[in-house]
Amino acid sequence: MFTPNRTRQAGLSLIELVMFIVIVGVAVAGVLSVMNVTTQHSADPMVRKQALAIAEALLEEIELQPFTYCDPDDANAANAAGPFVGPTGCATTVEALGPEAGETRYTTPQFDNVNDYSGFSMSPIVDITGNSITGLGAYTASVNITQAGATFSLPATDVLQIDVRVVSGSTDITLTGYRFRYAPNAVP
Repeated sequence: MFTPNRTRQAGLSLIELVMFIVIVGVAVAGVLSVMNVTTQHSADPMVRKQALAIAEALLEEIELQPFTYCDPDDANAANAAGPFVGPTGCATTVEALGPEAGETRYTTPQFDNVNDYSGFSMSPIVDITGNSITGLGAYTASVNITQAGATFSLPATDVLQIDVRVVSGSTDITLTGYRFRYAPNAVP
């Protein structure tokens, strides 16, 4: 009677092969899903950079405006001693949050004080003359200005907090700047 030698077989069994295919399939699916997400969001850095550039430009534009007691068009703006109408104050117009009658960012009379930008918004993004800027149609910008003197132990009206918010899709950027009243009679 003949008995075959029972030696260890080389190779894979069917169960081992199926398990290998399942594991490799799951790994490939995971890698492909990560690549899909990466590809979908590959433009996000560009959108974020553009939103940041818009916010920086608008914040700088606002911070470069005078921060006077009186509207810069007021006859006493260059020598007013405080934010009031009277002999040592403004002749007619004390500067307040928001634009004075008729002032806009785009046409004469234009914004001429930091306060004038309070509540300002634009959609789409346009230049100072009101012309649309190519490629920035999907962005919106808004400005919120609040008195923040107490934050710095100063009178509330002597410091303005300027928040510029730019939104495009899921990108939402807010930049904050402060403007101190260090030269209340400096008019353009």
